[in-house]
Amino acid sequence: MVKYIFRRTFYSLWVIFGVLLLTFALFNLASGDPAGAVLGKNASAADVEALRRDMGSDLPLFWGKYCQTSAFPEYNGCTTEKLEFHRAADTENVTAVIRYRSGKKSEVMIPDDMKTFIIQASPDDPVEKCSFYRIQSSAWNSQFLRALGELISITNEYPFVSFFNFGRTLHTKEPVAEVLKRGMGPSLALMLPIFAGEIFFGIILALLATAFAGTAIDRLLLLAAVCTMSISYLTAIIFGQWYMGYYLNLFPVWGYGESINFALPVLIGIICGLGGNIRFFRTVFADELQKEYLRTARAKGVNGWKIYSGHLLKNAMVQIITKIGSGLPFLFTGSLLLESFFGIPGLGFAGMEALYNSDIQMLKALVLLSSIIFVFMNLLTDIAYAWADPRIKLE
Repeated sequence: MVKYIFRRTFYSLWVIFGVLLLTFALFNLASGDPAGAVLGKNASAADVEALRRDMGSDLPLFWGKYCQTSAFPEYNGCTTEKLEFHRAADTENVTAVIRYRSGKKSEVMIPDDMKTFIIQASPDDPVEKCSFYRIQSSAWNSQFLRALGELISITNEYPFVSFFNFGRTLHTKEPVAEVLKRGMGPSLALMLPIFAGEIFFGIILALLATAFAGTAIDRLLLLAAVCTMSISYLTAIIFGQWYMGYYLNLFPVWGYGESINFALPVLIGIICGLGGNIRFFRTVFADELQKEYLRTARAKGVNGWKIYSGHLLKNAMVQIITKIGSGLPFLFTGSLLLESFFGIPGLGFAGMEALYNSDIQMLKALVLLSSIIFVFMNLLTDIAYAWADPRIKLE
C-alpha cells in the first residue's frame, strides 16, 4: 500500500500541475486585462500601471524580456506627421518599438526623466504603429512562473519552502492566505452538519424504503425524495427564511457567532440534499439485496436486523465511501448560496464577494484550493476502499 500511496501522490502532483495550467489559461489568457476589470475604464494610466505590476499581469506569459506598460499611450495608424507621446506614469526602463510601413522596425530606449517622446515621421516611410514596453532584467520572469510560485516557492528562511502565496486580495488588500484561514472555520461549521445529516438520514431512510420495498412507505419516501430534488436551493432558502424565520420567528435569518445561526441553513441544506442520497442509497441497497449471499442468509433464518446491519451495509460500504468521498471536498469551500443568504463569513461568502469585486487573486486561490482538496480526497477514498473491502488490492 505504501508504494501505491507514493505512486498516486506522484500522479496527483501532475494532476495539480494540469489544474494549474488550466487555471492559468482561464485567468491569464481568457479573462483579458484584470487591471481594467478591477479599476474600470476611467482609471488613470498610473493606477493601471501600478496594479498591473502588483499583480504581475504586465509580465510576458511564459518567457520574454518585454513587459506591458501604460507609461505612454500606444499609436495605431499611418502618419507622416510628427508624433508626440506624453508620459502618463512614472515607469523606468521603457522602450519604444516603432514599426514603419516598409516593414522596418526600430527600438528606442526612453530616458526615465523624459516626459515627452517625439517621433519625426518621414513621408517616404510613414509610421504605422508605436508600442511601449518595459524591459525586465530576466526573460524568465513570467506570468506562468509567478502562478507556479503562488503554489510553492523557495524562501531564505526555515523551512525554506513556502506554499500558497497568493498575495493580497485586490479589494481589501488582506493576505489571501489569511482570508482562506478565516473562512474555512465557518464553512466547516456549516457544511459538516449538513453533510453528516444528509449521509446519516439518507442511509436510514433508504434502508427503510428497501425493507418495505413496493409498499406505501417505499413509494412515499421515493415521492418525498423526488420532490426535494425538484425544489431549487434558492427557492428552499427564500421560503425557509420567510416561513421559519419571519413568519414563525423560530430562527434568525442572518448572522454568525452562535449555534442558533446555523440551525436554519443546516436544516435547509439537509432537506435539499437528502432526496438525492435516499434515491442513490436505495438503488445500492436494492441491488445488493438481490445478491445470492443475502438470499442464502434469509434462507438460513437470519433475522432482518442482522441482514441489513451486518451484511447489507457492510457489503455496500464501497458505494457509501464513494458517495462520501465525492462530497467531502465541498465541505472546505462552503456553500455559495447558504453563506451569502445567511451572512456566514465562510469561503463560499468570500467567493461571492470576490466574484462581485472581480478579485482575481481570491478567485484563483479558491479554484486551486478546491482542486488540491479534491485530488487529496480521491486518494483517501481509494485507501478507504481497501479498508472496507479486503478483496480490493491497491497495487
